[in-house]
Amino acid sequence: MNKFVLIGLVMELVVGAACAVPATVTYIVDGDTFYANVMMDSDISVRTSVRIIGIDTPEINGKCKSEIDGAKRAKKRLSELLPVDSVVELSDIKDDKYLGRIDATVKLSDGRDIGKILIKENLARIYKGAGKRASWCRK
Repeated sequence: MNKFVLIGLVMELVVGAACAVPATVTYIVDGDTFYANVMMDSDISVRTSVRIIGIDTPEINGKCKSEIDGAKRAKKRLSELLPVDSVVELSDIKDDKYLGRIDATVKLSDGRDIGKILIKENLARIYKGAGKRASWCRK
């Protein structure tokens, strides 16, 4: 099965799922994106990139030192909240603008919302997904 057929199958099964889907964290990319093995069935999982819906964190390849420093802090905190091999719950799953990535609300096993935690800790800000994002660089 080629990669694009597999991605299409994942999107068809996962995107728009009415219920929460368990996923095992495999790698932290940055403050709002990680890779996970998403459980499709009791014995089938698919590795995909997951962007935390509703938030924006600074970029690792930022335009200024304060953005890069903020990105490092956000990534470190996400790594603490989502250690490799931890199981999270994905819901409100949507297709992302990048092929092979999904957007989702991400909750810990105790029900805490990762996006809300990062916003409360001033490591992320609310992002609705439309329009140009404001700069993270201080003036």
